[in-house]
Amino acid sequence: MIKLLIVDDSALMRRQLTLLFQAEGDFEIRQARNGQEAVDENRLFCPDVVTLDINMPEMDGITALSLIMAERPVPVVMVSSLTEKGALATFEALNLGAVDYVAKPGGTISLTLDQVKPDLLAKVRAAARAKLGKRRAAPPVNPANKPAASTQGLRQRLIDERETAQRSTASTPMSSAEGLLIIGVSTGGPRALEQVLPALPANFPWPVVVAQHMPGSFTGPFSARLNGLCELNVVEAAHPMSVQTGTIYIGKGGADMVLTRRAGVLTVLPKPESAEHLWHPSVELLARSAQEHVKPSQIVAVMLTGMGYDGADGFTAIKKAGGRTIAEAEETAVVFGMPAELIERGGASMVLPLDKVANQVKAWASR
Repeated sequence: MIKLLIVDDSALMRRQLTLLFQAEGDFEIRQARNGQEAVDENRLFCPDVVTLDINMPEMDGITALSLIMAERPVPVVMVSSLTEKGALATFEALNLGAVDYVAKPGGTISLTLDQVKPDLLAKVRAAARAKLGKRRAAPPVNPANKPAASTQGLRQRLIDERETAQRSTASTPMSSAEGLLIIGVSTGGPRALEQVLPALPANFPWPVVVAQHMPGSFTGPFSARLNGLCELNVVEAAHPMSVQTGTIYIGKGGADMVLTRRAGVLTVLPKPESAEHLWHPSVELLARSAQEHVKPSQIVAVMLTGMGYDGADGFTAIKKAGGRTIAEAEETAVVFGMPAELIERGGASMVLPLDKVANQVKAWASR
């Protein structure tokens, strides 16, 4: 049995979530109405996993999460609203140690949980098996190159990100002689990316394209957050953009992302979600399009933490065609699903813990 603690200030939401998990037959469930009750129940009930609302009276979910992680760390899945405010709070929760999140399809109180039922069940089950590694602060950013991260600055960086994307067309497009770094990641991804991407220097010679499974309203704030942490510019690929060195492109959530050629220039192109693929933005589509438009020998593909098998076939094909690939090691992966699938297919050139990934990528790029 999986011991599950459901935390939400809405009696209706608690009932809906309880019925959803009870129907599975392998969950032992308790409820909490606010953050303080969550902290108490975490101590008394000792759950295997917690679903935690953000906006609650008496004690909000962020405060409760910080206390839970300090007293008795447990895998937590945040249940948040599909708003910019909800996204910013969710990233704060992930930074504090939450494993994953599920966005309520109908806002604060949702009567349509069936829309996210498969995702919710899968994420809670994966979280129950997840490893809670030590949180690592992102490396400091050179203040001469990028502004320091701040809560208030996140919204401003959303504006700056759009301006950067517009200015990027004036930079030098990727030539046929340069390399390309692509990254696929899902559950546990935000924290993993916040460790890998800030470790790439401002003079990193290749563009970087990232497919992180995430809702459409989250990737803009997430790109802005990364832009404040990284020496490279970080933009959300919300419209067609020529691929430039010195830039990290985050695929827009709620869509897929492919690479193509326009007038001979490598271009990142968002497109509607493909029904062929279960996860979006699809890592598999990104990998296949990269191999089609860039010589595989010029590609480095990195598979980080996540559940499922998205991108495993595409990354394996890149390796077999002469590219180089990295799978995150089980010892650091929050969920060892996507990297394990790549390894099992023989598609990993190297298997590395998270803190070794950026150095290996830099070594390959410098050759």
